[in-house]
Amino acid sequence: MPPLTLQPREDVKLLADRLALSAATTRGVHLTTAGFADWLAGRGRANTFRVDRIPFAELDGWSFHGTTGNLEHRSGRFFTVEGLHVTERGAPLGDGPYAEWHQPVIKQPEVGILGILGKEFDGVLHFLMQAKMEPGNPNLLQLSPTVQATRSNYTKVHKGADVKYLEHFVGPGRGRVVADVLQSEHGSWFFHKSNRNMIVLTDDEVPLLDDFCWLTLGQIAELLHRDNVVNMDARTVLSCLPVPERAPGALLSDAELLSWFTAERSRHDVRAERVPLAGLPGWRRDEMTVEHEEGRYFKVVAVAVQAGNREVTGWTQPLFEPVGLGVTAFLTRTFDGVPHVLVHARVEGGFLDTVELGPTVQYTPGNFAHLPAAQRPPFLDTVLAAPADSVRYEAVHSEEGGRFLNAESRYLLVDADDLDVPHDPPAGYAWVTPDQLTWLVRHGHYLNVQGRTLLACLNATTAAPR
Repeated sequence: MPPLTLQPREDVKLLADRLALSAATTRGVHLTTAGFADWLAGRGRANTFRVDRIPFAELDGWSFHGTTGNLEHRSGRFFTVEGLHVTERGAPLGDGPYAEWHQPVIKQPEVGILGILGKEFDGVLHFLMQAKMEPGNPNLLQLSPTVQATRSNYTKVHKGADVKYLEHFVGPGRGRVVADVLQSEHGSWFFHKSNRNMIVLTDDEVPLLDDFCWLTLGQIAELLHRDNVVNMDARTVLSCLPVPERAPGALLSDAELLSWFTAERSRHDVRAERVPLAGLPGWRRDEMTVEHEEGRYFKVVAVAVQAGNREVTGWTQPLFEPVGLGVTAFLTRTFDGVPHVLVHARVEGGFLDTVELGPTVQYTPGNFAHLPAAQRPPFLDTVLAAPADSVRYEAVHSEEGGRFLNAESRYLLVDADDLDVPHDPPAGYAWVTPDQLTWLVRHGHYLNVQGRTLLACLNATTAAPR
């Protein structure tokens, strides 16, 4: 397997040691973890934040196209809300009994930058994080990467202020890049959307601006155990850290894992076609929402936003709002002393290439409550019924707050045994080691965004799977 960069091997080892020291350090030089909640609350008090639901007619610059019914911005930029028609032939979907469905989807072709800047203080790597307001966050203000910007943001389509610290991630002389990879966003709600996930280390002087703080990896790991603190964009970037390898002995060799994954992509014949939002089968629109006729899945809504510390301080926009709390979990087992997690080769209509590896369970239980037991998603009931002493990690995290409203999931790591899932799992599932996930996430479009969150949480927890 290729190294992450073309550095000499001893340099890779030095980087691993620096990251390990940062992960083991839970007291930063600028902010204690115990003081973080007060600091974040202070940033909230220092700025004006407000989000109000509004009718679609009150959207400024947004309208439903007269022919297609697609919800789009008059500039032709940002994103559009369109219809999607998905069918699969030849293999059953792992996400329920349906081989065909229609849904609204976000089409946002531009690639954004999600970047975290690192710098040593007192010999320990710290990472520059931002208290960022997103209109869809249930608590509005969460910890985000140093830079979290769409191309429209940093090319100033909206004529807003400059994106702070952007120079460390674009252009010449930006420091040492330790991760730089295109990763997918939510394949269930975005169509072919990718972001550039970057981690850059610098020795330069970096001014500390309002709404930013330096934290060690150990401090960030502690914050990942708190509900709705570390946002989705930070979690996906953190998953790309080149953490040191921990143990050999995977059930599948790397070559066998790639072969299995390629076979999964080959056996799913998925057709995803963008279609007009107007008249989308199974969906209805009124003055406030676009929603499923049975009240399931999610809604499209509109909001008006005020945010005193954003590049633009006031705007209106559509958001996707899920119906219900999601459950996202890895089942974990140890084989011959080596921890493994059970991944699922997931089909999502918005993926670039049919299948990506996701968690064992990634569902909103209420969407399947009407189904008989035989048609409920595999392992969902195992996770829901897991006893407390088998749960190694649990926290509620929200999804991308710039496009999704109150989209929250319980993220869990749950110990399993042979009765829950055998050594040889069913089709579409495989046991892999955390090391293998870390290797795969160095390359784009292998591990989905929920899987990357759980990988970041797995790396953050001190309790390894048994």
